[in-house]
Amino acid sequence: MKHNEEAPAGASHGVASPHKDKAAIRRIWNALIFSLEGFAAAFKHEDAFRQEVAAAAILIPVALVLPASGPGKALMIAAVLLVLIVELINSAIEAAVDRVSLESHQLAKRAKDIGSAAVMLSLVNVPVVWLLVLFG
Repeated sequence: MKHNEEAPAGASHGVASPHKDKAAIRRIWNALIFSLEGFAAAFKHEDAFRQEVAAAAILIPVALVLPASGPGKALMIAAVLLVLIVELINSAIEAAVDRVSLESHQLAKRAKDIGSAAVMLSLVNVPVVWLLVLFG
């Protein structure tokens, strides 16, 4: 690019903007707030999420005290957290599908069923990982 040409919008010239840090902090703050609102909405509206949070509240401390290596404990906790992550995504899919239409439709059913299958696989993953870490 020649010196007198304008840079595309958003392009960096290697000069730090005094507004960038504030914008970055604001974006991080907003992301935190939106995430907390998402947790609250899932907890309020999704029975399965509440049950999985209760299970996680038990399983994570148990993983920490079991005789497993550090990486093993990390894997056990990650397997439990994966269930929560997949459940949140599944709940988001269900909410979006229901927002579009509450009428029965083959594609809506497919989307919800696929999300449910993902949750089921994440749930199956927990005992598999735990057994392999503890007895493998």
